[in-house]
Amino acid sequence: MKRITISDVAKFAGVSKSTVSQYLNKRFDYMGEETKLRIEQAIEQLGYQPNIVARSLKQKRTSTIGVIVSNILHSFSTQVIRAIEDTCRENDFHVIVCNADDNPTKEENYVHMLLAKQVDGLVIFPTGGNLDLYQSMVKQNYPVVFVDRIVEGVDIDVFLLDNVNASKLAVQHLFDRGHTRIGIVTPPVERRITPRIERIEGYKKALEDLQLPVNENFIKSMNVELLKYGLKEMFSEPEPPTAIIAANDLTLFEVLKFAKENGLTIPDQLAVVGFDDIPFVTILEPTLTLFSQPTFDMGNRAAELLIQKIQEQDTEIESRIHRFQPTLLAGNLPENKDKHHPNFG
Repeated sequence: MKRITISDVAKFAGVSKSTVSQYLNKRFDYMGEETKLRIEQAIEQLGYQPNIVARSLKQKRTSTIGVIVSNILHSFSTQVIRAIEDTCRENDFHVIVCNADDNPTKEENYVHMLLAKQVDGLVIFPTGGNLDLYQSMVKQNYPVVFVDRIVEGVDIDVFLLDNVNASKLAVQHLFDRGHTRIGIVTPPVERRITPRIERIEGYKKALEDLQLPVNENFIKSMNVELLKYGLKEMFSEPEPPTAIIAANDLTLFEVLKFAKENGLTIPDQLAVVGFDDIPFVTILEPTLTLFSQPTFDMGNRAAELLIQKIQEQDTEIESRIHRFQPTLLAGNLPENKDKHHPNFG
């Protein structure tokens, strides 16, 4: 099949090639409505598809960005990606999404692959394990922004939640309902992943502000598949927690599963506060208390800044940490009466 060219469209519509080019690039300032309609009909009838490769060579851009997400299984990640894609589509950019599985080697490979494909910029949910690679992109003034995680020593814009404040609000919310024995569970903290570290930091600060003891046995940071053992150890304490803060959606699933398997009724015997606005939670009865992150605002803002960096690549834009505030979605949480808990010891 013969490939339809811009010359074929121009001939069919009875206009010049430059006029068709102006139409394709949405430069309509001096173009009449009749001319636009003829070109539109020509494109549709001939089945013309623009040569993206040729256009990229001419414009020295591919109108494509890459998104490397640390773990695409998180509802937070998928919501932010959706917002990024929406903003890019509105600005005529395509998006390639890669999942690094929190693996620095996979992340590094994806960065090199996307750079080889000449994407115009990158949004990265960083693993934190490729410091030299991040710094090399900064030195080259390559357009890149981070989401959800700060990497110390790297001068790149970051968009993330005010995690310390979110944990403090969670503890205060539980304390106001009579809970003084409050635990927290997070994924592993060995690689200093920002939300995990900051949410534990906020949790400890809140307990200290309320003059409550910090029981290290009430803090469990481990791989999700091992979390049930950490929870069993926590609830084997002589006075186990009456409330748990789950630092993300995957840890929340494990807390709910543990409660069901061990006969802990929620919220009567165990109050639960989770991060991330998880759709299925709204159908639970009683409903859980959640902190909703402004994921769409975060994704939109990250994409907008990246596109600005791409369009103003010769201008150095000072990097910042962009913090967003959570919204408390309070569930039906009764006042704690210090009810008896099953003994797991």
